[in-house]
Parts: sequence; structure tokens; C-alpha cells
Amino acid sequence: MNKKAHILYLLGFIIATVVSLNAGAKPMPQRLGIGIKDNTTQSIPSLAAIYNVNENFGLFGGLGFDTQKDYSKMQVNAGLRHVIFHETNLHFYTAGQLAIVNLEDPVEKQNGFELNVLIGAEFFLTGLENLGFSFEGGVGLASYKETRTRTVGDHPLKAGIIFYF
Repeated sequence: MNKKAHILYLLGFIIATVVSLNAGAKPMPQRLGIGIKDNTTQSIPSLAAIYNVNENFGLFGGLGFDTQKDYSKMQVNAGLRHVIFHETNLHFYTAGQLAIVNLEDPVEKQNGFELNVLIGAEFFLTGLENLGFSFEGGVGLASYKETRTRTVGDHPLKAGIIFYF
């Protein structure tokens, strides 16, 4: 292994150590979170809300739209999140999401739905305990003009950045 690779590994180790030392999960029962998500097949950024009913269950939903002439998009989604376990630096959860999607182009309008079954995690950084960053993965079913299944793998900028009150 060359010197450059050793330096990169060492730098990666230092960054991972610093991030893990500064992260801390926070119980979120009966807290409302507002933020952004972008986890539909058509990549429609959404305004999102999460309400944690108790320590283990949360309800979430979102609305995203783009009114571009002849190419409009709109989606509304809702889902349920179940926290499997709490780590010191994150909440590990499963979730189910249903989205209703409307797409338009100059030729036709399409209406359909998406159903996603997800596993994800939400983590918090010290000093930003009210700001959650999520990543998710799983399987999705999308039905517009035709039905398709897909794997889902969303990083924090797509799966969600949520501010909790």
C-alpha cells in the first residue's frame, strides 16, 4: 500500500472517530419535526413532517410539487415509522410509505402510487440535537402507466433533514 492510501485511511479513521464522539441520539416522544425529503421515484423534493407519537412510533407525511408548464409533478405521501432500537448516536427504524403521484408531460397525464418498505436510521450531532439526518434503504413498488419494483437507497440529502420542535 502506498503512502497516499495510508494517509487517506488515517484521515477517514479520524473523521469517523470525531463524528462518532460528537453524535448523540435523543428521545423524541411527542415531538413534531418539519423538514425536507426527496424519496419518490420521480425525485420530487417534498416538505415533510414527522410526529413521534411515542418513543417507538412516528407518523410522517410530505407534499412535493413542481408546476412547470406541460411538465408538472405532484406527490403526497404518508407513512409509519417504528424505531427498532436506539443507539447512542442514532435511531434505527423500519418504515412503510404510501405516495400518490401525478405527472404531466405534453403527451399525457399519469396518476399512480408508490409503496415503499424501508429500513433507515436518523442521527443527531452534538450542538444540533433538534436536527435529524436520515438515510433509508429498502424496496419500492411504483405504478403509473406500468408497474415496477425497485430498490431504494436514499442518503441524508434525499431521505430527510428534519428539525424537531
